[in-house]
Amino acid sequence: MKQIDSVFLFIVFFIFLAVAGVAQKIPDFGIIPRPEVVEWNGQYSDVRNIQKGTIAFTPFEENMLAPFLSVDSKGDKQTAGFRYETDEKFDDEAYEIIISKNDIHIKGGSRKSIQYGLTSLAQMIRHHGFPLPEVRIYDKPYLSYRGMHLDVCRHFFTVEEVKKYLDYLAYYKYNHFHWHLTEDQGWRIEIKKYPKLQEIAAYRKETLIGHYSDKPHKFDGQKYGGYYTQDEVKEIVAYATERHIEVIPEIEMPGHALAALAAYPELGCSGGPYEVATKWGVFDDVFCPTENTFRFLEGVIDEVIDLFPYEYIHIGGDECPKTSWENSPVCQKIMLENGLKDAHELQSYFIKRMEKYINAKGRKIIGWDEILEGGLAPNATVMSWRGTEGGIAAAKQKHKVIMTPGSHCYFDYYQSESADEPVAIGGYTPLKKVYHWNPVPNVLNDEEKKYIWGGQANVWTEYIKTFSQVEYMAYARGMAMSEALWHTQKSYAEFLKKFVLHQEYWSGQGVKVANHIYEIKPVFESGDGKGVFIRFDDIPEGRKVSHVIGDRSESGDRFFLSEKGNHEFFVEGKSISKPLIISFNPHLATDAVIKTEPLPSPKYSGNGPGSIINGVMGSDNKYGGSEWLGFEGKDVKINLDWEKSKNISKVSLRFYKGEGQWIYLPRKAEMKIVGKNGLILKTVTTKDIQTDKKVATVVFEVDAKEVTSLQFFIQNYGIIPAGAQGSGHGAWLFVDEVVVE
Repeated sequence: MKQIDSVFLFIVFFIFLAVAGVAQKIPDFGIIPRPEVVEWNGQYSDVRNIQKGTIAFTPFEENMLAPFLSVDSKGDKQTAGFRYETDEKFDDEAYEIIISKNDIHIKGGSRKSIQYGLTSLAQMIRHHGFPLPEVRIYDKPYLSYRGMHLDVCRHFFTVEEVKKYLDYLAYYKYNHFHWHLTEDQGWRIEIKKYPKLQEIAAYRKETLIGHYSDKPHKFDGQKYGGYYTQDEVKEIVAYATERHIEVIPEIEMPGHALAALAAYPELGCSGGPYEVATKWGVFDDVFCPTENTFRFLEGVIDEVIDLFPYEYIHIGGDECPKTSWENSPVCQKIMLENGLKDAHELQSYFIKRMEKYINAKGRKIIGWDEILEGGLAPNATVMSWRGTEGGIAAAKQKHKVIMTPGSHCYFDYYQSESADEPVAIGGYTPLKKVYHWNPVPNVLNDEEKKYIWGGQANVWTEYIKTFSQVEYMAYARGMAMSEALWHTQKSYAEFLKKFVLHQEYWSGQGVKVANHIYEIKPVFESGDGKGVFIRFDDIPEGRKVSHVIGDRSESGDRFFLSEKGNHEFFVEGKSISKPLIISFNPHLATDAVIKTEPLPSPKYSGNGPGSIINGVMGSDNKYGGSEWLGFEGKDVKINLDWEKSKNISKVSLRFYKGEGQWIYLPRKAEMKIVGKNGLILKTVTTKDIQTDKKVATVVFEVDAKEVTSLQFFIQNYGIIPAGAQGSGHGAWLFVDEVVVE
C-alpha cells in the first residue's frame, strides 16, 4: 500500500507542475537514444544500490547495472527497492521507468523492452551519476527496424570482437545485426556440405595496399583469411539473442561470388580457373544461373537456415555485372526457355527462384535495391543503398523497405575533413549529418510510409583492418544513428552534451571513439559577386572565433577573406579543438556570380555552387566535404558572370577521379569566353582528359580582354562500363575550384 501511495503522489506532483505551467527544459539524463517522454519533479532520489534478490538479470544486464549492484562502502545510503515487470498494456518495445524517493520500477511490453529500460537506467548511472532524479520516463522507438551491419569478408574479426560489437548495439537499443558473410574477397561461414568453401574460398593469397584509386596497385604478399565454424556462428547468434538482437546473415548472390567460384569453378559461366579476389571492386565472374548453381545455393541456404533462427535471410543481389551472362550460350538458352528479354530479367529470374526456395523453408529474403531491376521478387524486402529512390519505388509497390543510403549510412566514409584522418573509401559523413537523417522520405504518402520498416548503418571494411578501427569509424556515428532511428524530435545541441559523457565512458574502457565535435566546421558564402565570407557551425554557446592572418587578428562570428595565405581560425577561451588552417588563394572568379545547371546533388553539394570559386582547393584524397561538388550521371553547365569586365590569361578546372566509387573524369570540357553585349570571343575545348592521379587539372591558356562571362560545358563520362564497379549506372562527375587568372 505504501508503494502505491508513493507512486500516486509522484504522478500527482507531475500533474501539478503541468497545471501550474512550470516551464522546464527537462534533460535526458545521459540517455542515448533520447527517450520520448521525461517528466522530472526537480527532486532527487535517495537510491544508491539495488538489492539484487531474486531478480533474473542476464549477464549483459548485470554488467550494465554493475554500479547499482556494487556495495556502498559507507553503508549509510538508501538501498533501492527495485522491481520490473512486463505489462500487456505496453507495446513490444515500449517501457516506463519510475524512480521515486526510495524505489525504482520498470515496466515494459516484453522482456526486450525491459532490457531497454534497464539500459536507460544504466546509462543514467554511468553518464549522469548519483543522485538519480525522481523521474518518470516513458519511451518507445519511432521505427521497428534499427540495424547495424558489419562486413567480415574484406577483413575478418574474431568471435570475441563480434560480441563486443553486439554489446555496443544493445547499449544503443539496436535490434538487428546484419552480418555480411560472403564476398569476392572471402567466404566466412562454414558449410559442411561444401568443405572447399573453408579450404579455398575463406583465404586470399594477398591484399591490396593503400587505396584502390592508387595506381599501380600494390599488394602485401601475405595470405589472409578465416571463417566462423558453425559452432561459433551458433555462439554468436545465441549471444545476440540474449541481447534481443536479431541476426540477419548475408549470403551474396548472384554477384560478389568470386571466392565461391574459386572453390567450385563449375558454378561460373566460363568454368574458371578463378581466384579469391585480392583487391576491392566488382568482378565480371558471377554465379551462372544453372541447375547446378541452384542446387549448390539451396544446399548452402539449408545449413544457413539451421544456424540462424530469424525469419529473414539477406541474399545480396547488388552489383552483378551481366557480361559473363551475355557471353554465355548457356545463359542465352536459359533466357530463351524462360521468355526473358535481357540479362536484367535473368537476374530477376535468379532472385525470384531463390526467394521461392527460401519462402518454402518458412523464411523471407532481403536484397539490396538492385533486386528491383527486371522485376521485384514477390515477397522481398528492399534495402535501399544507392540513395532513397530504390526504397521509394519499393514502398510504392507495397514492399517492406530498410533505408540505408550511402550519403548518410555508410560508416566507412570519412567523418572529418581533417588531413589526419585514416584512409577511408571516400565520401564524407560527419556526425551531424547522420544525426539529422530522417529515414522516412517525405515524398511518400501516409500509406506508403508504413512500408518503411526502418534504417541501418553499414560498416564495410575494405580500409578497416582491425576491430579498433571499426570502433573508431562506427561508434561515434552509431550513437547519432541510434537517435535518428529512435526519435523524430531531436536536438543536436543536447545530443552533443550526452555524446561527451558517452565518449568519455568508452575511452575509459580502452575504446577509441572518434571525437570531432569540437572541430570548427567552415561554412563558405561565395558565388554571389560579393567575394568570399566564412562562418562556422556548432560553435559552443557564448564563444567567439578568432581569425589570424599574418600579423593581423580579429574576433567575431563571420569573416571576409581577401588576403592570400594561410588563415588560422580557433575558438576563443579554453582550447577545445585544434586551430583550423584555411589556405586561401583569391583569383578573379572569387568575385563572380556563379550558376550551375543542374544544381549539384544534395548528397555532395558542399556549400552550394559557390564552393568551386571560393579560393580554397578541395582535398586531393577526399571527394566529400565542403569543396567538391558532385553531379550524378549528368552533364554540367557552369556560368561565371562579372559586373565589371575582366582581362583573363588562364583558366583551370579540377576534376576528381575515383572509379572504384563510380567517379569518372569527364569526356570533354568546353569553355566559351563572352565579352560585352554577349559576344562570344572564343571557344576552347579539351577532350580525352586523363590522369593516373586522383585529381585531373584542365588548363585553358587564353588571352582575352574585357570578359564579362565564362560559360562551361562539362560532358559527363556516361554509363560505367561492364566489369567496373557500378557497371551500367551513370557515372558521377566531381568538380572543384574553377581558377580564373
